[in-house]
Amino acid sequence: MQPGLIVIAGPTACGKSEVALKLAQCLETVILSGDSRQVYRGLDIGTAKPTTKQQAQVPHYLIDICEPTQTLTVAEYQTQAQDLIQHFHSQDQTVLLVGGTGLYLQSITQGLSIPPVPPQPELRAQLSYLGQGEIYQWLQEIDPVASQRIHPHDQVRTLRALEVYYVLGIPLSQLQHQQPPNYPMLFFGLDYQDLGSYSGKIQERVKTMLAQGWLGEIELLVKEYGWELPLLQTLGYQEMGRYLQGQIGLDQAIEATTIHTRQFGKRQRTWFRNRMTLEWFDAADENLLDQLWKRVQEFRRGLG
Repeated sequence: MQPGLIVIAGPTACGKSEVALKLAQCLETVILSGDSRQVYRGLDIGTAKPTTKQQAQVPHYLIDICEPTQTLTVAEYQTQAQDLIQHFHSQDQTVLLVGGTGLYLQSITQGLSIPPVPPQPELRAQLSYLGQGEIYQWLQEIDPVASQRIHPHDQVRTLRALEVYYVLGIPLSQLQHQQPPNYPMLFFGLDYQDLGSYSGKIQERVKTMLAQGWLGEIELLVKEYGWELPLLQTLGYQEMGRYLQGQIGLDQAIEATTIHTRQFGKRQRTWFRNRMTLEWFDAADENLLDQLWKRVQEFRRGLG
């Protein structure tokens, strides 16, 4: 049987990790994380990282692979993930790739060619100061091909294109290409059809994280790295950090985290529907696992 890759994607707080754990146990295989914050040590509860018990049940990879003070680039993630997939395929194992960081998943499933240029904070700050209108005009001049692919108001992608050009002296469009892998892939998307249920799920998860000791986790990170640690400005950690610093009450922090998580989930949902072709399933369906397992069995029969 030819080994393949099963991808489980979708917005945050849709139960991807739990479903993946059960499928991996049925398949007797491993899980590769596709989450850009779970790669960092010490950010456990707030990133919904698989617990020690869960990791004992099924081997998880691409978790806890760098320090919070380091920056893991997409290119570095891609290299490590591709090496792991190749390793397990050599053992005839179909692997699960699970997460909500679209670019991580896309880098593997579409074989993106990613320029080996790490983030340049000072350059980005200088360019941002000039304003989006002016820097986008520069991009049109130095890389008209890339500018046609980037919306005039998309500052993140505009800055990245200019960053690559200033570091390498080569337009981003000349460096980008895709070489999709030649192994079979199956794509699942999990989401809540009832967005009201989704909001309730998020709030429930935030309260569960607090009960598990999330505030203590943040205090340990602050003690080790200080409030200036960039990861403490990310979703959830920022809101709970404001509570710990006495700026807002706990109920306000929970509400803000719930709202911002829901907004982030909406952005993820839009990204996945526009950038990846997924077979979508309702995360609230009580027969979800049976439906997914049926599709996995069909997929595996096609590999024989």
